[in-house]
Amino acid sequence: MSLHLIKLAVGCENVEDIRRFQIARKKQIGRIVHWTTMFPKRAEEIVKGGSLYWVIKGIILVRQRIVGIERTKGGHKPVAIVLAPKLTRVEPRSCRPFQGWRYFSPKDAPGDLAKGSKAIAKMPASMLKSLRDLGLI
Repeated sequence: MSLHLIKLAVGCENVEDIRRFQIARKKQIGRIVHWTTMFPKRAEEIVKGGSLYWVIKGIILVRQRIVGIERTKGGHKPVAIVLAPKLTRVEPRSCRPFQGWRYFSPKDAPGDLAKGSKAIAKMPASMLKSLRDLGLI
């Protein structure tokens, strides 16, 4: 069974912010990478089908498949988490703030958003959080 990671998307207001940032990164270095300081001890489990779940404004909204984890040379963030370009929307779920990345068990991960849920996908994170807090989604 694969293992996932979860990470706060600091400074992002919505999924489109992540998409724009990653498009710029891909143009700059040729691939989508998230740099971090710590190499996951369970990297082998993660690259066997794991995803990085992004938390935006306190809500888990989207995931990306992790295609590799590499040590890099130099710099203050010597680990590259290589991501597939596709952002997959997930069922919105509240998440408390934390620092860095965390392991995220498949049993705890939200499911992908159903294809017919375009209205939910377009809602701002703050509205999704309010609806989630009220138990409406």
